[in-house]
Amino acid sequence: MQTPLRVTFRNLALSDVVERACREEAEKLERYHPRITGCHVSVSQPHKRHRKGNPYRFAIEITIPGGEIVASRESAQRLRHVEWRVALRDAFDTARRLLEDRARRMRGDVKARAEREVEPRGRAGEA
Repeated sequence: MQTPLRVTFRNLALSDVVERACREEAEKLERYHPRITGCHVSVSQPHKRHRKGNPYRFAIEITIPGGEIVASRESAQRLRHVEWRVALRDAFDTARRLLEDRARRMRGDVKARAEREVEPRGRAGEA
């Protein structure tokens, strides 16, 4: 990466363990796309739900030449994301898939859609 990884925490205390895990996962992403220029990971707990736990949300913004990839996992959608490690894993898995897809398109490995020949439906000149 050309710029260092940024990790921000919202609505929860800073954690060296979570930040270290984010850094390790971000380093792995470079295997799937060689030209990552920047990465920002946002960790938050949007709601304080005490009946169903305090779910985590990880949003990953990856900057590459020609665009930006945003991957996030809303933990409120899945109750299993009460554990931060599961939310982190799922968010980085999504980011990895998006990077792989972008790299495939850059290499030209994805087939282009075949153009269908469209037949005219009406008859010209008839009233």
